[in-house]
Amino acid sequence: MSLPERTARFTLDPDFTVGPVDPRLFGSFVEHLGRCVYTGIHEPGHPAADEDGLRTDVLELVRELGVTAIRYPGGNFVSGYRWEDGVGPVEERPRRLDVAWRSTETNRFGLSEFMTFLRKAGPEAEPMMALNLGTRGITEAMDLVEYANHPGGTELSDRRVAHGDKDPFGIRLWCLGNEMDGTWQTGQKTAEEYGRLAAQTARALRSIDPDLELVACGSSARGLPTFAAWEATVLAETYEVVDHVSLHAYYEEVDGDRDSFLASAVEMEAFIEEVVATCDHVGARLKSAKKLTLSFDEWNVWYQRRPNPHPVEDWQEAPRLLEDVYTVTDAVVFGTLVITLLRHADRIAVACLAQLVNVIAPIMTEPGGPAWRQTTFFPFAQASRHGRGTVLDVRVDAPAYPTAQYGEVPLLHATAVRAEDGTVTVFAVNRDREASLPLEVTLRGLGLDRVVEHSALADADPEARNTRDEPDRVLPHAVDGSTLDDGLLRAVLEPMSWNVIRLA
Repeated sequence: MSLPERTARFTLDPDFTVGPVDPRLFGSFVEHLGRCVYTGIHEPGHPAADEDGLRTDVLELVRELGVTAIRYPGGNFVSGYRWEDGVGPVEERPRRLDVAWRSTETNRFGLSEFMTFLRKAGPEAEPMMALNLGTRGITEAMDLVEYANHPGGTELSDRRVAHGDKDPFGIRLWCLGNEMDGTWQTGQKTAEEYGRLAAQTARALRSIDPDLELVACGSSARGLPTFAAWEATVLAETYEVVDHVSLHAYYEEVDGDRDSFLASAVEMEAFIEEVVATCDHVGARLKSAKKLTLSFDEWNVWYQRRPNPHPVEDWQEAPRLLEDVYTVTDAVVFGTLVITLLRHADRIAVACLAQLVNVIAPIMTEPGGPAWRQTTFFPFAQASRHGRGTVLDVRVDAPAYPTAQYGEVPLLHATAVRAEDGTVTVFAVNRDREASLPLEVTLRGLGLDRVVEHSALADADPEARNTRDEPDRVLPHAVDGSTLDDGLLRAVLEPMSWNVIRLA
């Protein structure tokens, strides 16, 4: 293919936009799973632990990552969780079996500790609280909202005050259960059962506070046989009493098919568009003027087929589970998923990278030892820092490559965000594993005349990764030679690379 034929192109025009970015698109997830909480964010006795037992080295990385809404406490864990176990004096809290992950939960870290963590995690960190609708129901959900949010003067709110938290937590965003369609979920329900329970719970919670934001459980995966039918049935019951419907998706390389893995965003785009279509169909059927938005509150690269390299026994405390070590290849795919979320900013109100520390996470730690950034840390941090504003409509014209799973796929996956000050950041991935990809972007009516920075994440070794021994093996690097002249941006994207190009 000659150079002109290999060039990828698109046009940016401020009159053609997708929509504003909700800051909560850069959310994350803390579940009582493996070492996410214990020896992850919370490790009393660690040299870097503060007075609350929180690891300050981890807090520093969380702030650098730029996370906003943080979902808690699960995940599958929440469907067997009793919130009362995690409040009050720590020495009086019970130890429980966590049947979701076959671990022992000590409850040393609970709601108050989580809220303390959020206050230290950065000015944009806010709680997204999941409710147990698997083994519990309406009464327990109402009790938790009253305990957390009512100022005082009732038994539950006064209990919070007695526990040392005088001011209410003010939690606005609540998940009505977790993956209730899944056969693995404790208390799994049919769509009819869950839809009715979720609607009843939503109405009960709104009787306490009508301004809460509520998320109904969508399908746990696009590939499930109940997908779309589940959403249609659940939303027929809940459409007018919830604000968002959830999506969960994980991607991995299977049987060495790297080309399809690099195209994972094709499946993610389809998932989003199909859920939006289902929501709008239900809304039309109900003759509702309301438009539901999406909460993509679990997404990541996750190697579910790989055996756990760490020996684990049933009912351990904080076992080493799901501690995937991410490569440059994983980071590039991860970047395409970030781009996909931004490309649908008109309908995605919340998105949570699952998870935050140690468990399929951008941040890793060792007990008593260091914390470091995985390769996936960098696309998320850069997008959170530079992806605020309005997403511009990007229609890519690029050469394609064949994949076994998705057919012909463009080599370029891209989006662009215009900040309030008029600057524009282009996020772009070259999926070509062997060759660079020339890029030309025509800019109309944006008043931009220079390239501030072109950063890339790429490596000659596609398996390169950051580890405890080499925590800085993979880092973004500056790319020279990108130009912006007479409204035309020219750049060259390195093979299999994540790129951030800032224009002013």
